[in-house]
Amino acid sequence: MSIRPVMTMLLAGGFFTMPGLGLQQCDAQVPGQGGRGGQQIVLGPEDKPVAPPAPEGFNTVRAGIPQGRIDTVEYESSTVGTRRRTLVYLPAGFSADRTYPVLYLLHGIGGDEQEWQRGANVQAILDNLIADEKAVPMIVVMPNGRAQPNDRAEGNVMATAPAFARFEQDLLVDLIPFIEAKYPAKTDRESRGIAGLSMGGGQSLNFGLGNLDRFAWIGGFSSAPNTSPPEQLVADPSRAAQLAKLIWVSCGDKDGLFFISQRTHVYLRDNQVPHIWHVDSGAHDFKVWSNDLYHFAQRIFR
Repeated sequence: MSIRPVMTMLLAGGFFTMPGLGLQQCDAQVPGQGGRGGQQIVLGPEDKPVAPPAPEGFNTVRAGIPQGRIDTVEYESSTVGTRRRTLVYLPAGFSADRTYPVLYLLHGIGGDEQEWQRGANVQAILDNLIADEKAVPMIVVMPNGRAQPNDRAEGNVMATAPAFARFEQDLLVDLIPFIEAKYPAKTDRESRGIAGLSMGGGQSLNFGLGNLDRFAWIGGFSSAPNTSPPEQLVADPSRAAQLAKLIWVSCGDKDGLFFISQRTHVYLRDNQVPHIWHVDSGAHDFKVWSNDLYHFAQRIFR
């Protein structure tokens, strides 16, 4: 999909941006009514949750358990020609004497490297899951997916859409090698995952399914119109079925971008590519995305 249609759909969809909150809806929708993404929301019998809502307190700091930490680090980007910032979550008990799988967690068009931690409290979600042995200890990298010299979410963020596509090279050529050199990260494809929300969900599906030699665990949460059409996204269904350990596709049932995720699910189903299709109760917001991360994190690297 070209950048111009992506921007047109986003603008026509009535979305606006707020610092730290990514792509937000101007108003909620209800199932069956026209969505802000320009498509009617039509729920079928398969469009339902596969897991219950996360329990109360799942993303709040819990006393009496080991705590991880989040570092802010910089890396040299040959793609952009600048030093770039990323947040890195390190689990409790982090040690250079062991190796860890790595999840790359991507933000929305109006966010930056801090969006996930600010909106969902990633550290608390992972700390609590790991303490309860519901998730394996992992490194989580929260980069800035806007690969351009000024990567701040300011001005007309819609005009930065090309930089989100360019991030694929920054990720593969610059960021992943940096993380694997700096931290005791496992380097096989089955120890590397990618997931994201909205624009970052589209990036995750595009980059993950387009580089199955690099990623085995892939999650698209409320993916935006930057998501490639399914026929391009999974041009070789048999290869995707063989290589992907998990493809998680999800969206809220009141989200105007529902059709993007729904059509992806339908294509994967019809082409016999194993995946999880999770329809949450909610709109285009962190209530849905936090719940996605809670469930996705429990399923990966196992």
